[in-house]
Amino acid sequence: MTSTISGIVAYPVTPLHPRDNNTVNVEILHLLLDRMIDAGVDAIAPLGSTGESSYLDPSEWSAVANESIGHVDGRVPTVVGVSDLTTAGAVRRARIAESLGASAVMALPMSYWRLTEEEVRQHFMAIADAVSIPVMVYNNPATTGIDMTPEFLFDLVTSVDNITMVKESTGDVTRMHRLRELSGGTLPYFNGSNPLAQQAFEAGAAGWCTAAPCLIPDQIVAFHRLVVAGDQAGAAEFFDRIRPFLDMIVSRGLPTTIKSGLRGIGIEAGDPRRPLMPLDETDTAHLRGLIAAACG
Repeated sequence: MTSTISGIVAYPVTPLHPRDNNTVNVEILHLLLDRMIDAGVDAIAPLGSTGESSYLDPSEWSAVANESIGHVDGRVPTVVGVSDLTTAGAVRRARIAESLGASAVMALPMSYWRLTEEEVRQHFMAIADAVSIPVMVYNNPATTGIDMTPEFLFDLVTSVDNITMVKESTGDVTRMHRLRELSGGTLPYFNGSNPLAQQAFEAGAAGWCTAAPCLIPDQIVAFHRLVVAGDQAGAAEFFDRIRPFLDMIVSRGLPTTIKSGLRGIGIEAGDPRRPLMPLDETDTAHLRGLIAAACG
């Protein structure tokens, strides 16, 4: 169970033109990618929930995957979100991502009907069988209604060759301790809960999957460098400063808060796709203040 991906895995939004919310703003997408890579993030993960993957049509999804992988151009690994309501759709996306040069793909189980454990297993096995690049299994029951236990996740990783990583987003750090216990510390698991980042690294997380670098890339990288250096006191003090910002961006959903935050700092990434709506002026001002405090 090895992986070349670790550290800060940064999730860009999918920028849309402000006067035409049906077209992707490639120029701003490139700007965001460069901004995060220049700050020192360790990987880029386009087309996750932050990137509004579920709100894009197939041609838009393919365009964002192509532009993201092409513009990153191997400077850091790319982990492309391929989640889809159907297994066939997720397989199709995974194959496209691999053909474009993605380093890995990530998927969570999406379903209108509640899935059985065997249905979830077969879904991920089909994705893994369709590609030769690593697969990251993403557990986020708050958004999917499907909770994969640490035991189930560990079994997936040990029984399917190229399922090699887990993104744990329940916000329950005991899940990470259990994954570490089950695998003897060999399973790379990633924290997907922003407010839990410090505890997750203390629990042995291989990395932090986060949209926060869209807004404060230097600060997120600086925090992680303190963690890597073993400066627990410094990391804790730094995390206390950025924690209010992290709490805020998850409060209303990441596409909404991140795009409103970008607008507040002068980067126009458009509005989130309806039915999502941007923050109002009061909340946008509050978020802008939290960004300033995090950067202070």
